[in-house]
Amino acid sequence: MGYAQLVIGPAGSGKSTYCSSLYEHCETIGRTMNVVNLDPAAEIFNYPVAMVQISENLFLEDVMDDLKLGPNGGLMYCMEYLEDSLHDWVDEELENYRDDDYLIFDCPGQIELFTHVPVLKNFVEHLKQKNFNVCVVYLLDSQFITDVTKFISGCMSSLAAMIQLELPHVNILSKMDLLQDKSNIDDYLNPEPRTLLAELNKRMGPQYAKLNKALIEMVGEYGMVNFIPLNLRKEKSIQYVLSQIDVCIQFGEDADVKIKDDDDDFGGDGPVA
Repeated sequence: MGYAQLVIGPAGSGKSTYCSSLYEHCETIGRTMNVVNLDPAAEIFNYPVAMVQISENLFLEDVMDDLKLGPNGGLMYCMEYLEDSLHDWVDEELENYRDDDYLIFDCPGQIELFTHVPVLKNFVEHLKQKNFNVCVVYLLDSQFITDVTKFISGCMSSLAAMIQLELPHVNILSKMDLLQDKSNIDDYLNPEPRTLLAELNKRMGPQYAKLNKALIEMVGEYGMVNFIPLNLRKEKSIQYVLSQIDVCIQFGEDADVKIKDDDDDFGGDGPVA
């Protein structure tokens, strides 16, 4: 059984920084983890790149020049190439890893890739066929909680990814070390519907009252979206996030249970009656 994280989220939410920090943390604690970059525009990496990254097969700028496409069109072409290559170079690369290896896929930030285009959905379905347990890690910049309209937009994007990808899902508020005012953070980690609705109604015109109520009910009352804060400056924060993801993908649950001898458990004298 292999394990994988699919790291997604809006551009600038800190996905690559998260991947490099998680890699360094796992190196420190002696845990093997491999990071795969799926961004065809990426040139500089802050972590050792596992597998052959997609940019070695199709570099975004070359695609844009050759096919006369813009940035989004070029990226979609590259990602469709990834989808078409699932049984070719992707499978060849996956064969280099053992059944119990742990992969992190650092994805591009274009939200259409995880909201309505099937590329990533087909990619994770292929991983599952290869006996990988996969979890989505959705990053949202913590600065979004300073503006309730941005936060609701981020929640809707997360919900769209949940529906599209149909995978265990962990939402993370990234860059917590850069957030100045943390006084109302609890209202956003586990969204409190009445508070969010009051704030949203202040920002929007009265004609949007019913829409606001429907959005907040979806986010809050059904408990579909909650967030884990992540401060990459604190090892305990990274460890906590990793432990939550491990639970989602059942990491280590199929390992053999080690039972100590009675002498080891009770100091050599056996159990006390």
